Amino acid sequence: MSSLVLPCPRLARQASLAAFLVAFAAPTEGQGFRFSQESDAQRAAEAVREQRVAEHLSTPCRQALKDKKIMLVIGEQQTSGRVLALQENYGPHFHLINSRLRALGLQTFTPDEIRKQIAQAEVDAYFRNDPDAALSASRRLGANFILRGLIVSQASFNPIVRVNQVSVGMGFTLAAANGKTISDAAANAASYAGPDVRAMALTLLHEQVDEVVSKLYSDYCRKAQDSTPKNSAR
Repeated sequence: MSSLVLPCPRLARQASLAAFLVAFAAPTEGQGFRFSQESDAQRAAEAVREQRVAEHLSTPCRQALKDKKIMLVIGEQQTSGRVLALQENYGPHFHLINSRLRALGLQTFTPDEIRKQIAQAEVDAYFRNDPDAALSASRRLGANFILRGLIVSQASFNPIVRVNQVSVGMGFTLAAANGKTISDAAANAASYAGPDVRAMALTLLHEQVDEVVSKLYSDYCRKAQDSTPKNSAR
């Protein structure tokens, strides 16, 4: 007569756990969720972004265009619609864009050069789309092109997380001194919780500055030669 052997409870539990882990780890036919899927998607998006930036920066650019002078001014649209354009408020934003333009071989003005040569009222004219005042200021400074950066924001209440948030974006328009637009680029809007719009805009710009500058550069090198005023350089 054969005897019945009872399994050890601890060994049985270990065997069950092992079977569960094997079943959980086994790939499902046709589909399967991996915790790395989101990071894989992020890496793929970053690779596409880097390729797009590289393609923009590979645009041939004539030395004659690189010798032209570009003036960068930055403003911030208030809730009233008025644009605040005191350049001393946007030093870090200016440096991020200006340093990259110079690294690409383009000629730009420093903030001090701009402040010494043109009045605040003339800077404001760029954001009011006053072509006569803008052209006059450009000629006095010796600027062939003007790059305007505008910070825009919109406050709202998020009912899901129950916090006040601000949607912030930055738009850039590169134009010839005669007002003809050459390029538009934007740091896409993003939402943050906090009241400091300039700081949020700077964070956004840090994240997307390479895309912004590469597009401006590519458009400039391809289109600016047909938009350069003959009498704007001194």
